[in-house]
Amino acid sequence: MANLVFVQFHPKPGSEQAVEAILRGMVVATRQEPGNELYDLYRATATSGGTVFALTERYRDQTALEAHRATAHYQAYRANIIEHLSAPIDVKILESLDVRR
Repeated sequence: MANLVFVQFHPKPGSEQAVEAILRGMVVATRQEPGNELYDLYRATATSGGTVFALTERYRDQTALEAHRATAHYQAYRANIIEHLSAPIDVKILESLDVRR
Protein backbone atom coordinates (compact mmCIF):
# COMPACT_ATOMS: atom_id res chain seq x y z
CA MET A 1 0.00 0.00 0.00
CA ALA A 2 1.27 3.48 -0.83
CA ASN A 3 2.23 5.79 1.99
CA LEU A 4 0.45 9.07 2.61
CA VAL A 5 2.26 12.39 2.24
CA PHE A 6 1.04 15.05 4.69
CA VAL A 7 2.24 18.61 4.08
CA GLN A 8 1.57 21.80 6.08
CA PHE A 9 2.08 25.40 5.01
CA HIS A 10 2.12 28.41 7.34
CA PRO A 11 1.56 31.62 5.35
CA LYS A 12 3.01 34.93 6.45
CA PRO A 13 0.30 37.33 7.64
CA GLY A 14 -1.22 38.88 4.52
CA SER A 15 0.01 36.07 2.24
CA GLU A 16 -2.87 33.67 2.85
CA GLN A 17 -4.53 34.32 -0.51
CA ALA A 18 -1.26 33.97 -2.41
CA VAL A 19 -0.48 30.65 -0.73
CA GLU A 20 -3.99 29.35 -1.37
CA ALA A 21 -3.79 30.35 -5.03
CA ILE A 22 -0.43 28.63 -5.50
CA LEU A 23 -1.68 25.45 -3.83
CA ARG A 24 -4.98 25.44 -5.74
CA GLY A 25 -2.90 25.70 -8.92
CA MET A 26 -1.31 22.36 -8.05
CA VAL A 27 -4.54 20.43 -7.56
CA VAL A 28 -5.73 19.87 -11.14
CA ALA A 29 -2.27 19.22 -12.58
CA THR A 30 -1.27 16.78 -9.83
CA ARG A 31 -4.54 14.85 -9.93
CA GLN A 32 -3.90 14.26 -13.65
CA GLU A 33 -0.52 12.61 -13.02
CA PRO A 34 -0.73 8.89 -13.83
CA GLY A 35 0.67 7.77 -10.45
CA ASN A 36 -1.41 10.09 -8.26
CA GLU A 37 -4.14 8.45 -6.17
CA LEU A 38 -5.06 11.32 -3.82
CA TYR A 39 -4.34 15.04 -3.71
CA ASP A 40 -6.60 17.01 -1.36
CA LEU A 41 -6.17 20.57 -0.08
CA TYR A 42 -7.40 21.75 3.35
CA ARG A 43 -7.42 24.99 5.35
CA ALA A 44 -7.47 25.31 9.14
CA THR A 45 -6.98 27.89 11.84
CA ALA A 46 -3.82 27.30 13.85
CA THR A 47 -3.83 27.49 17.64
CA SER A 48 -1.98 30.79 17.21
CA GLY A 49 -4.93 32.10 15.20
CA GLY A 50 -3.18 32.13 11.83
CA THR A 51 -4.14 30.15 8.76
CA VAL A 52 -2.60 26.77 8.00
CA PHE A 53 -2.98 24.94 4.69
CA ALA A 54 -2.52 21.18 4.46
CA LEU A 55 -2.22 18.72 1.62
CA THR A 56 -2.81 15.00 1.78
CA GLU A 57 -1.20 13.17 -1.08
CA ARG A 58 -0.89 9.54 -2.09
CA TYR A 59 1.01 8.11 -5.03
CA ARG A 60 0.99 4.61 -6.50
CA ASP A 61 4.61 4.08 -5.45
CA GLN A 62 7.89 5.88 -4.77
CA THR A 63 8.55 6.21 -8.51
CA ALA A 64 5.26 8.11 -8.94
CA LEU A 65 6.15 10.42 -6.04
CA GLU A 66 9.55 11.13 -7.56
CA ALA A 67 7.91 11.76 -10.95
CA HIS A 68 5.56 14.26 -9.27
CA ARG A 69 8.51 16.14 -7.79
CA ALA A 70 10.12 16.33 -11.24
CA THR A 71 7.12 17.97 -12.96
CA ALA A 72 7.17 21.57 -14.14
CA HIS A 73 4.15 22.45 -11.98
CA TYR A 74 5.86 21.10 -8.85
CA GLN A 75 9.09 22.98 -9.62
CA ALA A 76 7.15 26.23 -10.22
CA TYR A 77 5.16 25.86 -7.00
CA ARG A 78 8.33 25.31 -4.94
CA ALA A 79 9.99 28.33 -6.54
CA ASN A 80 6.99 30.61 -5.90
CA ILE A 81 5.61 29.63 -2.50
CA ILE A 82 8.64 29.97 -0.21
CA GLU A 83 8.59 33.77 -0.07
CA HIS A 84 4.99 33.65 1.21
CA LEU A 85 5.64 31.31 4.15
CA SER A 86 6.52 32.12 7.76
CA ALA A 87 8.03 28.66 8.36
CA PRO A 88 9.60 25.93 6.24
CA ILE A 89 7.22 23.57 4.44
CA ASP A 90 6.48 20.69 6.84
CA VAL A 91 6.46 17.41 4.90
CA LYS A 92 5.73 14.11 6.59
CA ILE A 93 5.65 10.71 4.90
CA LEU A 94 3.15 8.67 6.92
CA GLU A 95 3.66 4.93 6.97
CA SER A 96 0.42 3.01 6.62
CA LEU A 97 -0.26 0.85 9.67
CA ASP A 98 -4.03 0.28 9.63
CA VAL A 99 -5.75 2.09 6.76
CA ARG A 100 -9.23 1.61 5.38
CA ARG A 101 -9.39 1.90 1.60
